Amino acid sequence: MSVHEAPPSRSANRTKIVLRISLVATLAYVAVTFVAGLRAHSLALLSEAGHNVSDFLALLLSFAAVYFQTRPTSHSKTFGYQRAGVLAAFINAATLIVISIWIAIEAVHRLSAPVAVQPRLMIYVAAAGVVMNGVIAVLLWGVARDVNLRSAFLHMAGDTLSTAAVIGGGAGILFTGKNWIDPVLSLFIAALILWSSFGIVRETLNILLEGTPRGVSLPLIRSSMEKVEGVVNVHDLHVWSLGSQSRALACHVTIADIPPSESACILVKLNHVLHEHFHISHTTIQFEHTGCEELEGCVVPMEELASGRSYHSHAH
Repeated sequence: MSVHEAPPSRSANRTKIVLRISLVATLAYVAVTFVAGLRAHSLALLSEAGHNVSDFLALLLSFAAVYFQTRPTSHSKTFGYQRAGVLAAFINAATLIVISIWIAIEAVHRLSAPVAVQPRLMIYVAAAGVVMNGVIAVLLWGVARDVNLRSAFLHMAGDTLSTAAVIGGGAGILFTGKNWIDPVLSLFIAALILWSSFGIVRETLNILLEGTPRGVSLPLIRSSMEKVEGVVNVHDLHVWSLGSQSRALACHVTIADIPPSESACILVKLNHVLHEHFHISHTTIQFEHTGCEELEGCVVPMEELASGRSYHSHAH
C-alpha cells in the first residue's frame, strides 16, 4: 500500500520565487549595512551585517535544499533527497551559533573600550532593514512548511526584531550620548541568534540521528494499532523522520495463524490508522503469529521461519 504526499509543483515554484527575491534583497542589504556600520563605527550595525550574511547563506542553502527535495528518487537514493533541507537547516543554525559567539566576544571588548558611533546613520539603515526583513519574513511564513524553510523564516524574523532594536539603540545613543548602548545591543542580538538557533539544531539533529519525531508518542501509536481487530500485540516499534515532513514506521505485529491473503484487511486497517491519526505513510509491518524471543530487535525462531508460518507484510 502506498501513499505519497509530494508537494504540488506550483507550491514548489512559489517557494523558489520567494527565496530568489529574498536572496537578492538580503545581499543588497548586507552591502548597505556593512558600509554603514564602518562609517558609523557601530558594532551593532556590523553585527547586523554578519547576521544578514548568515541569513543570505541560510536562504541560499534553503533554495538548494528545495531544489534537491524536488528531485525524483533513484536506485542510489531510494528516499530521494528529503533530508537535504534538514542538513541545510542544521548548517544554518550551527553557523549562526558561531557568529553569535563572535559578536558577544567583540561586544564585551567594546564595553571596556567604548567607541563613538553615529546614531542617526544607525537609525536610517536599521529602519530600512526592518521593512526589508519584515517583508521577507512574511513571504517565508507563507511557504514555511518544513524545518528547512522554518529555519530561514526564523533567521528573517529574528533579524526583524534585532534590527528594530538597533533603531532603539541608535535613538538611545542620540539622546543620551552613551556609546556603551551599542555593544549592549550587540549582546542582545547575539542572545537572540542563539535562542533561535538551538531549537533548530536540536530538531535537525534528532532527524539526522533518526530519533522519534517531535510530538510523536510511541505508546499512543502502539495502543492505537493494537485496537485494530485481529491484532494481538505490536512490538519492536520504531518511528523516525525521513525528512522534515515525512515519517516512517517499522514494527512487528502479532496476529492469529492465518494465511497472508486473510491478513490483508488487517494491514489496510493498520495503515489507515497510521496515516489518518499520525501522518505516517511509509510503513514496514512484519506479521507474526507467535511471540518473538526478543521484544527489541525481535528474533523469530528458525523453526517458525522454516515452517512458513511467520511472514512479512510491507506497506509503502
